[in-house]
Amino acid sequence: MRFLTIPAWLAALLLTAIITATAADAEKKEEPKRDADDLVVTTNSVTIAGQKIEYLSTAGTITLKDAEEKPRASFFFIAYTRTNGPSGKPRPLTFSFNGGPGSSSVWLHMGVLGPRRAPLKEDGSLPPPPYPPVENPFSLLDETDLVFIDPVSTGFSRAIPVKEANKFHGVSEDVESVADFIRLYVTRYQRWASPKFLIGESYGTTRAAGLANHLQDRHGMYLNGVMLVSTVLDFKTLSFEEGNESGFILFLPTYTATAWYHKQLPENYQADLPAALRAAEEFALGPYTQALMKGGALTPAEREDIAARLAALTGLSKEFVLNSNLRIRAQHFFKELLRDQRKTVGRFDSRYIGQDETASGATAEYDPSYVAVQGPFTGAFNHYLRAELNYKSDLVYEILNGLYGSWNLGDRFKGRFVNVTADLRQAMRKNPYLHVYVANGIYDLATPYLAAKQTFKEIDFTGELQKRVTIIDYPAGHMMYVHQPTLEKMKKDLAAFLQQSLNQK
Repeated sequence: MRFLTIPAWLAALLLTAIITATAADAEKKEEPKRDADDLVVTTNSVTIAGQKIEYLSTAGTITLKDAEEKPRASFFFIAYTRTNGPSGKPRPLTFSFNGGPGSSSVWLHMGVLGPRRAPLKEDGSLPPPPYPPVENPFSLLDETDLVFIDPVSTGFSRAIPVKEANKFHGVSEDVESVADFIRLYVTRYQRWASPKFLIGESYGTTRAAGLANHLQDRHGMYLNGVMLVSTVLDFKTLSFEEGNESGFILFLPTYTATAWYHKQLPENYQADLPAALRAAEEFALGPYTQALMKGGALTPAEREDIAARLAALTGLSKEFVLNSNLRIRAQHFFKELLRDQRKTVGRFDSRYIGQDETASGATAEYDPSYVAVQGPFTGAFNHYLRAELNYKSDLVYEILNGLYGSWNLGDRFKGRFVNVTADLRQAMRKNPYLHVYVANGIYDLATPYLAAKQTFKEIDFTGELQKRVTIIDYPAGHMMYVHQPTLEKMKKDLAAFLQQSLNQK
């Protein structure tokens, strides 16, 4: 047998080239170029209602380019497409995102919609670590294909170059870039003929309202439905700024629900939560609103009466209410309700209890309802992404960034509260087949349920559009799906909404 011999210097050169190429390949696999699409496709299955759902998972990036074909952003997404469903009509397609602004899509993905869930206890409380993902038998994948979108600077999505990220950090900029991604996805994957839905949570509902109108006007893409989870369309309803009374009024029933849950209400209210909430809503929108409008014109007797009724409906002392000038800010309520127990209540979900270093101070040190989900969702997603979806990246997957502090409001909202109610109204008027689902958590002290209801009362004074709006209150918080009994009902309600929206003529 003859062997081919080569000079030592050439062998060394070849070995160096091989090592260099191998290292480059490894580096490329570990950290894909952010100006080129990078997709990983896998197959898997999930059992929903006793039925095996087989699906294709696509995880990776789509690069948005400008008119000159220059890359401007890399959008990370995860898509699930069912492969064993009935043939015939195109399957519905739902685009999902969360809020912040600055949040990735992990919460709706690993909380309610996707085929895998973060592992929480049945009541939504924190289990011991670690947090491997579990199968989600309540996934919506049996009803619709799913695409989870991470807006720029969240998840693995990045501006190109990264230093120009602020070009995407604004009310209009965010809507336009996400709409561009949706248009590009629908085009590349030939889904223009599919019924299309949006689902957003928190600021994601703000984005969804803007998208519904923008997709119609800019891209001619008409939607079948928009699903809003923990809604905020009019930011005035969440504000405690001086001169704006809306927040004080609209948070009140959620204070009542919270006080009821922690057994802080008087006996007549503690005995019946629905009755207590009705009383709180009627008082908030009636006598309480009138009292705040009167301001300094309130007589001492009227002030005492309002303070007593407000104390009874919130579980707070009359003295605290009077010292607060009849105006209770949520950040003070977190600390005050259980101060005598040296406990605090959560913002995203007021059923959760925390404990600060001291019982003094005006505000809580942390949100116990966020820390209860942060670890399970982060751990489960990072493991799932790499171990099951086989997507490799050394980038930090940005779960939640604080972009809201530098968010560009643009000329449209400069000097006033962001309010995209008109966007959704216009989309619904132009598209008479567009339906809206609204999910509220009665223990949500970030986006209180009465604020959402009031917004939709004002969306159309003729009442015609409201016929296409379904509003459901759930006995949980901002992320109501972490509570498993609520998750089960929410799945049924979402499926019913999809079917209702699709069965139109």
